[in-house]
Formats: sequence, C-alpha cells, structure tokens
Amino acid sequence: MIGIKAIGTYLPEARTSNFDRMNKFGMTESFVKHKIGFTEVAIKAPEQETSDLCVKAWEDLQQNHPVTPYDIDCVIVCTQNPDGKGLPHTSAILHEKLSLPLSCAVFDISLGCSGYVYGLSVIKSFMEENEFKCGLLFTADPYSKVMNNDDKKTATLFGDGATVTLLDDKPVFECGKFVFGSDGCKKEGIIVKEDGQLYMNGRAVFTFTVRVVPDNIRDMLKKNS
Repeated sequence: MIGIKAIGTYLPEARTSNFDRMNKFGMTESFVKHKIGFTEVAIKAPEQETSDLCVKAWEDLQQNHPVTPYDIDCVIVCTQNPDGKGLPHTSAILHEKLSLPLSCAVFDISLGCSGYVYGLSVIKSFMEENEFKCGLLFTADPYSKVMNNDDKKTATLFGDGATVTLLDDKPVFECGKFVFGSDGCKKEGIIVKEDGQLYMNGRAVFTFTVRVVPDNIRDMLKKNS
C-alpha cells in the first residue's frame, strides 16, 4: 500500500507586507487581517527558479526524514510556472539537481489549486501500477514570475513556495478515495493573459468556492465513510 510518509516545505525568506500596501490599494488593517487573512506573502529571489524551490523543500524533508536519492523510483512536479519556458520540463532539471538514478521516472503536471489532490492520486496510482516503493511529489509555483504588483486582486494573495511529499510502501498516512470534477466554462477565473501577467476574477473564484467546494467535501466524506 502506497501512502504519505512525510512532507517537506520551503518558503523564501523575503516577504512583501500587505500592511505596507494598504495606502496603495486602499485597504484598512481590518481588511488585511479579516478579508485577505494573512499579512505578508513570500517572494523568491530573482535568480531562483522553480526547481530551486523544490530543492529547498527536499532539503527540509531530509532534515527529519533522510532519503537516499538512489532509492527514489519516481518524481512528479506539479507547477504552472516551470523553469524557463517549460522545456525541458522542471522534473528533468530537478532530476539532475538531486542526482537521482537513471531508472527514476520523472514528469510534470500543470495544475494550480487542485494540483496537490490530483498529484497525490496520480503518483499513488503510478507507483502501485509499476510496483515502485518510493516516490516524491513536488508542488512549486513561484507566482511572482507572472505577478502584476499593481493588481490588488493577485499581488496581496499569491506568493512563492514549494512542498515535497514523500510516498512509500510503509506510510504514516493512508490516502483515501478521491473526488474530482471540472468546469471548463469557468476557465478564465484565474488566467495568465498574452501580456504574461496573472489575472483573477475574485468574485467568480469566491462564488465557486462557497457553492461547489462544500458539496465536494460532503461527497468525499461520504465516499470514504
């Protein structure tokens, strides 16, 4: 049985304070605390790439759950903001940086908010089908690469960071049954347009969250009862 063994995380040290932008965006301290919900966002260094964030998450994982690179059977990187122009794929770049064996399977998937759930299902199934014993699921999205710092809707919410989830055949946490769904008609709710900048229809995203997600949660709980 494949499941979660441990999780490593990384947030860049640099921060952008939402309090410092209250005048710029016409926000109050109460709005920052109670509407946005957090006071600062993490921002990567200009020279850091997506794979660099993944390496930092890997180093965090290694502190409490040491893993020999040679034992890694597969790696999936979930990101919508890959290294460079996206070719070669970020997982291949990460393969070199972590000195993984040639027998290790690596590939990327491109998803945002739902990426961890999809990624967890994909890597679990992939490992079980191929009788792999040890795999890594990375999620990393440096949104500062596509951020318009003058856009209140995105600049106050989106930051940079990475996680790595270690999965093996002796897990601490089991994976239950998943629930999935899609609505392509709302595809432009969060979008990077031709100018290379991130845009979000905040009202549409909020409406989806309060109307659709609760039913998804109930379906998931029912499916796993």
